[in-house]
Amino acid sequence: MSSVSDSPAAQKGRQSDAGKSGDRRTGPLTFYRQVVAELRKVVYPTREQLVTYFFVVMAFVLVMIAIVSLLDLGLGKAVFAIFTGAEDV
Repeated sequence: MSSVSDSPAAQKGRQSDAGKSGDRRTGPLTFYRQVVAELRKVVYPTREQLVTYFFVVMAFVLVMIAIVSLLDLGLGKAVFAIFTGAEDV
């Protein structure tokens, strides 16, 4: 039976990263600077994109609400019919 192993590059990367995680703590000022630097990389959506995304998400949520509501109604009636023996529910 053969075992699957990581490539040499993956193993080397893992070994070099192993000692970095617990060596030093980041000070608050360095942390703040890193956060600001990362936020500068963010690409914010335009107003048009934001409106489009909003309507896409709202449509998806409404469709999911409809599906879950119909399943809830159908399963509720089925369970009610099974446990009460009602013929015309």
